[in-house]
Amino acid sequence: MAMAAWKRAGVCLTAAAVVAGLAGCQDGDDGGSEKKAGASGSEAQSRTEAAEVLQAAFKKTSEAKSSKIRMTVQTSGTAAENGTMEMSGVQGWDPAVMDVTMKGSAFAAAGPGAPEQVRMIMLDGVVYVDMGAEQAAQMDGKRWMKMDFKAVADASGDPEVQKQMTGGLENMNQDPAQQLALLLESPNLKHVGPEKVDGAEAQHYKGTLSFKEMVDANTSFDLLSKEERDELIATAEKSGMKGYDTEIWVNEDDLPVKMVVGMTMAQGTMKMTSHFSDYGAKAEVEAPPAGETLDFMQMLKDLESLGAGSAA
Repeated sequence: MAMAAWKRAGVCLTAAAVVAGLAGCQDGDDGGSEKKAGASGSEAQSRTEAAEVLQAAFKKTSEAKSSKIRMTVQTSGTAAENGTMEMSGVQGWDPAVMDVTMKGSAFAAAGPGAPEQVRMIMLDGVVYVDMGAEQAAQMDGKRWMKMDFKAVADASGDPEVQKQMTGGLENMNQDPAQQLALLLESPNLKHVGPEKVDGAEAQHYKGTLSFKEMVDANTSFDLLSKEERDELIATAEKSGMKGYDTEIWVNEDDLPVKMVVGMTMAQGTMKMTSHFSDYGAKAEVEAPPAGETLDFMQMLKDLESLGAGSAA
């Protein structure tokens, strides 16, 4: 039973890490500022016109509060296991909720017998991961793992861990309005032109941000002191981080229907492609029944009492 529990923990942590990692690349500010340094003449005018469209899209998307999402993440190089991760479902960002299914190579790394796909729910600051019927049969019918990030952070007793995990939870929701806000900070924002996305007409915009510009624009890093921010930027630059290439397609209703975020580091690359639809549809996300749920922190305590913690 202990081995089954550790397998569940591994898959649960993998699922949470995948979404937290993705969301960390998709957070921004309030969409209110514009950087025009280095731009002049027609370039400045082009950027201003693009910013006006994205400002309108930011407002419309913020008001929508929810959407369906379909995302593909491709990684290569030694920075992460090569492969593809797919995620689809429904999300809301006011309040932050998610009900998505994820599948890909990352879950295979959780160990033999790990599920091919994982359903994950986020609600009221808590993440629930469906481990599947096979795991439930080994764990008294409890197929859902409950992970309260704030509780895990508080249990660590480490202020740095608490800040990181709380920030990760805040970032976990894939809010397209925040990605628009981040793109608005790009000094080289431009309108590429009209293109069709999923058969419908849309306008294509793109821009780039250095890692420092991303940190300056990203409110999640406000939790860090200036020294910590400087150290983070220095570490990223030393690792070969080239920054973020961001592309967004906005439809005739001023709503983003597709986003592509690319990152290049010395160790490899990551490309995230997201499709959004059904804006404003109610995101009816419910927590699984308590009788089918196993608390992650309680499971760790039980394993420690059995001596499984030292064995692992």
